[in-house]
Amino acid sequence: MSDHDTFWTPDELSTRPEVSVIVPLHNEEESVRPLYEAIVSALGPVGLDFEILLVDDGSRDDTRARAAAIAGDDARVIVVEFQRNFGQTAAMRAGIEYARGRYLITMDGDLQNDPADIPMMLDKLHEGYDLVVGWRINRKDKALSRKLPSKVANWLIGKVTGLPIRDNGCSLKVYRAEVIKAVPLYSDMHRFIPAMTIPLGARIAQVGVRHHARQFGESNYGLSRIFKVLLDLLSVKALLYFGRRPLSAFTVSAVFIAALALMSALFIGATGGGSQVVRMTLTGLFGVTSVFLFLCGIVVMLAFRTAVDIDRSDRSRR
Repeated sequence: MSDHDTFWTPDELSTRPEVSVIVPLHNEEESVRPLYEAIVSALGPVGLDFEILLVDDGSRDDTRARAAAIAGDDARVIVVEFQRNFGQTAAMRAGIEYARGRYLITMDGDLQNDPADIPMMLDKLHEGYDLVVGWRINRKDKALSRKLPSKVANWLIGKVTGLPIRDNGCSLKVYRAEVIKAVPLYSDMHRFIPAMTIPLGARIAQVGVRHHARQFGESNYGLSRIFKVLLDLLSVKALLYFGRRPLSAFTVSAVFIAALALMSALFIGATGGGSQVVRMTLTGLFGVTSVFLFLCGIVVMLAFRTAVDIDRSDRSRR
């Protein structure tokens, strides 16, 4: 059975680590060793069994080789390799799928997140939360290209999703495994993980964490990410809107379209414009569209119910 399977045998459960630390890496050759040592120093004294998943996202430098060397010396380290660069969300998703821990931790690989904050965040999680989000109190980034866009994005995400997270862009987060493994991640959705847990009823806490200036290399992000954030935010809003009550949402849309059909037919008839064929065509088009939307609502509702039933079945068999 592979490390990333959903179900574990009794023997595997007995050796399952308590904590999995997931670190996406892209051209971070100088940071790999210091980061590994910092994680071990932070978790070692806590006394929890842990594993570290280093996900190489198609690095072109010596990152992969250095990560492999660390894994060769420490069996707690697992290296997941991508043949090309797929982005942070894909790397994070791969690490989450491979992780075996009861509690999963994600963080950046550039040494700006501090592993020393992990024990504090785990303690917070144990107070009854499903997700603990790091909030970079004294952020060590450029004001114009990083801080300002981040503040605007956090405000906008909070307004759209209704979840006032202060720092959605902070990768340092702690999750219960069953929660994060149920969250669909694609595109650049790692920024919206707190919002994506809303349909799951996740209990979320925010804690202040340390942040350090980048020591090595260059940032992989620029102002161009703003457009990706806006597009993904629209997707998240649609998922949240239709995911909560899919049948109701589609039914409202269907009724709206049907009302347009009726008003169009009445308006054309009252003004004497258009032929009978035109009126029938418009009415039929709007009518078919409204029926299609209603049927879509039924399909989506059934899909969501099936997914929930499967997820409950998975949890009961873990």
